[in-house]
Amino acid sequence: MSVNSTLTPSMEERRAALVASAAALQPLLRTQAAGSEEARTLPADVVDALAQANVFRLLTPARFGGRQSDLRTLTEVSEALAEGDGSAAWVGMIIAVTNWLASLFPDKAQEEVFGADPDARVTGVAAPTGMAAPVPDGWRVSGRWSFNSGAPHATWAAVGALLTDTDGAVVDQALVLIPASELAIEDTWHTAGMRATASNTLVAQDAFVPAHRVLSVPAAAEGAYPRTADDGALYSSAFAPMLTLCLSGPLLGLGKAALRIATEAAVTKPLSFTIHPRQADSVGVQIQVAEAALQLETARLHIYAAVDEVDRAAAAGPLDYATRTRLRAQAGYAAQQILAAINTLLNVHGASSFAASHSLQRIWRDANTAARHAGLVPAVGLEVYGKTLLGVDDRVSHMV
Repeated sequence: MSVNSTLTPSMEERRAALVASAAALQPLLRTQAAGSEEARTLPADVVDALAQANVFRLLTPARFGGRQSDLRTLTEVSEALAEGDGSAAWVGMIIAVTNWLASLFPDKAQEEVFGADPDARVTGVAAPTGMAAPVPDGWRVSGRWSFNSGAPHATWAAVGALLTDTDGAVVDQALVLIPASELAIEDTWHTAGMRATASNTLVAQDAFVPAHRVLSVPAAAEGAYPRTADDGALYSSAFAPMLTLCLSGPLLGLGKAALRIATEAAVTKPLSFTIHPRQADSVGVQIQVAEAALQLETARLHIYAAVDEVDRAAAAGPLDYATRTRLRAQAGYAAQQILAAINTLLNVHGASSFAASHSLQRIWRDANTAARHAGLVPAVGLEVYGKTLLGVDDRVSHMV
């Protein structure tokens, strides 16, 4: 065994260190969560702490100073962060995975994003709500992109656009990279949950996008990426499963936080209008807590089985369409299990859960907002997986 091999940490060791750094932020995130929500954005000290913990660089190539980890690491890190604050976890996860997305573009684009700025932070909106007209050496892009989580903290954005020919006919669906300085931000994120994600609307009017900053979504969905640098298996990971399963980590953390709060309180909190001096003495409460814990564990089993499958396939070979439909269904199904568990835990804790000062009501609102992300809509996942099981060849989404 060489000296170098004994000194190089394994992926598991690097993952453990990154997760530990994320978990160490929980006290800060809990302290700041209420104020972040009121301000509808993360404060500078939280953003700086996420950066120092390498959250934004988790999936950035090592040649640009990134951690170049894997989907498992991203999921565990965002789960740990969400135990402190769902919005902070969501912003960290979104920037990390969109940095990975930017790393699928041609190498020239990667150099523009990360080469001069290893701390570059990319956010994005995959929905093709922009239009791109051809011009010499590239495209002129105009559009509005809603729900751009982490908008105030980004240096670049990857946004969806329909590419047209000179006659205006749509020829492709793409993601395009645009510097954040060339985009306007409209303050539209007035929501019940995930309020501190500042998921506002980006606006572009005739922004020039050179040809090397364009990524075809249908091609990417089938694993065809225009990058050429040899950065390892991470950048062969399946497109849609990466961009949907990553959403699950914050939900897992929110569920874990709800379970901890409800069970800790049950040890001393009376069960009103009963003979029980503690909720923990009630068989009804015991059953509900056990059921919620098992629902959360069901979600964990589904999510981490799917995440590990994506990571293995990145090195072993592409995932076929049938497998990708199952992964999409697992993500949505797991999210619903987490929502059911959190709902049960609020039933256990009672009406005091909804005090404005109580973290359980924020967890409930954040989870119910996050689980409605388009990538986690259970009906779509079940439809595409059901079609596969029944041999129906009818593809309804590129995000599979």
